[in-house]
Amino acid sequence: MSARTRFCGVAFDPLGLDEALAWLGSRTSADPLAYVVTPNVDDCVRLADSTDADLHAAYAEADLCLCDSRVLALLARLRGIDLPVAPGSDLTARLLGVIPPGKRLCLVGGDDVARERLQAMLPGIAIAQHQPPMGLRHRPDAMAACVEAVVAAQADYVLLAVGSPQQELVAAMLARHPQARGTALCIGASVDFLTGRAKRAPRWMQRLAVEWLHRLLSAPRRMSQSYLIEGPRILRIALRP
Repeated sequence: MSARTRFCGVAFDPLGLDEALAWLGSRTSADPLAYVVTPNVDDCVRLADSTDADLHAAYAEADLCLCDSRVLALLARLRGIDLPVAPGSDLTARLLGVIPPGKRLCLVGGDDVARERLQAMLPGIAIAQHQPPMGLRHRPDAMAACVEAVVAAQADYVLLAVGSPQQELVAAMLARHPQARGTALCIGASVDFLTGRAKRAPRWMQRLAVEWLHRLLSAPRRMSQSYLIEGPRILRIALRP
C-alpha cells in the first residue's frame, strides 16, 4: 500500500473507491479485525481541537483512512497535494453490492426498520444487529457491550453506524480485542442513504463539492452549527505550514 498523505493533521491513504474496494475484497472473516475510517471536514476540525489521545489514535491506527470530503480534496489541491476522494457512503454501497451470499454482516446502530430494509436488500446475507444506547461515547459499559456484541457476531463485515467519533472509538477498541475478526467500516448515516430514509445530494452537487450545502438546506437547525460555524475553520487548519 502507498505511503500515507498527511493533510489537516490526518494521515490519509491515497486510495480511490476502486482501490479501497479491492482492499476490502482481499479481507476474510478469519483475519484479525481491521477497520476503515473516512474523515471529513467535521472530523478534521474535531481532531484539530482535541487533546484526547484515544480519539487521535482511533484515526491514526485505522487500517485504512480514506478522504470522505471533496472540500478537503480541493483544499489539498490548492496546497499542491493530491488527495483522492473515496466517500464512505459510496464505498459502503459498492461493498454491499458485491458481497456474495452466505456472508455475515453486523450492523451497530440504526433501528429495527434500518435492519429490516437492509435485510430486504441483501436476502442472502445474515445480518446481526446491536443497538447501543444514546451517549455511547460517555458510557464505558455500553462501549464494552458494543465490542462484545460485535465479537460474538463473528461477521465478515461490521457496519458501525453510531456517528463520529463514537464509531471510530468502538472500531479502535475492536481492533485491540484478541477475538475480533473481519472488517469494520465507520459509516455514519450510510445505511439511511442506502435504505431510502435519507437523501444524498444530487451527483452534480457532489462533483462541485457542495454536498454540505444540500445537507444544510435539508436540516438547517441541526446542521448550521457544524457547517456555518465550525466547518469554516478548516480553512485555517488547511493553511497551516
